[in-house]
Amino acid sequence: MTTPLASVDPALLAAGSVRADLDGPVLTVTLDRPEARNAQTPATWRALASIGEAVPPEARVVVLRGAGTSFSAGLDRAMLAPGGIPGEPSLTDLVAAGEERTVAAIAEYQRAFTWWRRVDAVTVAAVQGHAVGAGFQLALACDLRVLADDARLSLREVQLGLVPDLGGTRPLAELVGPARALEIAASGRWVEAGEAERIGLANAVVGTGSLEDAVRDLVASLLAPPAGAVRAVTGLMRGAGARTADEQLAAERTAQASRLRDLAGLS
Repeated sequence: MTTPLASVDPALLAAGSVRADLDGPVLTVTLDRPEARNAQTPATWRALASIGEAVPPEARVVVLRGAGTSFSAGLDRAMLAPGGIPGEPSLTDLVAAGEERTVAAIAEYQRAFTWWRRVDAVTVAAVQGHAVGAGFQLALACDLRVLADDARLSLREVQLGLVPDLGGTRPLAELVGPARALEIAASGRWVEAGEAERIGLANAVVGTGSLEDAVRDLVASLLAPPAGAVRAVTGLMRGAGARTADEQLAAERTAQASRLRDLAGLS
């Protein structure tokens, strides 16, 4: 039975137009502003960060999706206007307040994006339609991505004279290599679903009408093995890029020893 995630303030989620629903071992996080193609605001990021702090231990998979026809059109452009969004500092306000405040604000925004590969669960982005800027970076924050065949991805920040600053540059470079990542980020061009699959951005591309079924099947495959084994291999894979070959071998040995103790009933 699906129930709202009780450990997060409902008012915080509502302000950010985000839903978080728990169904046994699966937590589904939904960007729920379809009338604006799930454009993101600081309230969105506060809501997402709060979910990251409240993921229950029984959650083995976290699915991120967008309501409506688009995953996320990225930053709400109202943030770029002089007046900004009511109740939120505009980007102009942040710049006027000085570099220290600007950097501190961005660090807070980044909290919505960094927990997806730190949480003790596999994270899956289900992407349809547009995934632009912050939307693309949010999909990159997850461990796995399943795309509908109408998905279009772009880091548009450069087109606005900005850079991607929500944690997307590292996973992009890890997934497609630094040269391809630079070309995608520096041009701001569109990456269509087929190309995303070819270059390693997407684990799978399916018909738009089949996206939910494909994600459901993937989730089932992740839930089938023992939870401890999946968590251990997730940790090994997440940290592999930052370890030397010898460090990775050591991490494998340690993880396997822990698994053997668990299987022997000695944990």
